[in-house]
Amino acid sequence: MEGFDLVRRHIDALGSRWGLMAEEAFRDGIKGLLEEEFGFKIEKWVRYDESGIVFGYPSDVDVDVAVSDGRLILLEVASHIRSSDVYEFKRKAEFYVEKTGRKPDRLMMVTPYADRKALEAAARFGIEIYTGV
Repeated sequence: MEGFDLVRRHIDALGSRWGLMAEEAFRDGIKGLLEEEFGFKIEKWVRYDESGIVFGYPSDVDVDVAVSDGRLILLEVASHIRSSDVYEFKRKAEFYVEKTGRKPDRLMMVTPYADRKALEAAARFGIEIYTGV
């Protein structure tokens, strides 16, 4: 049993690492597409949340921002989106508005897989989820 547990832990670690690598590659692909084909400028916006608005404790908050012709889109790319991720993204958007004074034109999440409850939460908050599954 110890051997099987060790193998399972290694497979889990590889899967996690692959998910992070695939997510980063996908994020780079989306960035390239939006910048080269649609003229968006993509940047990672990072600010310190001293009040703990987003995570419930003080921490750095980052979100991808796409800007073109005065249009502003906040973008989240993830390998899997759960309803808790939708709520977190909503709080990131609220934090962004609080810090910049600018309301995004669209909130978008891109993922190969989103839970049913995530889709329901996104619809409730006006967040667009683009998914293949």
